[in-house]
Amino acid sequence: MHGYEMIQEIAERSGGAWKPSPGSVYPTLQLLEDEGLIASESEGGKKLFSLTEAGLEAAEGGPEAPWEEASRGVDWEALGEIRQAGFGLMEAFGQVWKTGSKDQRDKALAVINDARKKLYLILADED
Repeated sequence: MHGYEMIQEIAERSGGAWKPSPGSVYPTLQLLEDEGLIASESEGGKKLFSLTEAGLEAAEGGPEAPWEEASRGVDWEALGEIRQAGFGLMEAFGQVWKTGSKDQRDKALAVINDARKKLYLILADED
């Protein structure tokens, strides 16, 4: 696989709970290659990586896959509802921002700021 495919694969295996950034993946790949745990070859302008024999041994004897840890205990149904609510809120806000008057945009911004404050008050157990 090449680096981008790995990023997508990790995101998929973790159910979206973890999507590493290119800034963390590519230096890690270089480090693993320097340590002889992976090898790379260029194919079609992309750098493809594969485990070496030493890398395979290390992987088999190593800890649990990090994407499994990242997704452990996640309530996927609730996460879906949260995402839908957040996207719906931002969609509505974007609509007001694009098509509303200045007064409407100011009111929409106040609603967003008020909602943020109320969410933090929930954590503080205050009404």
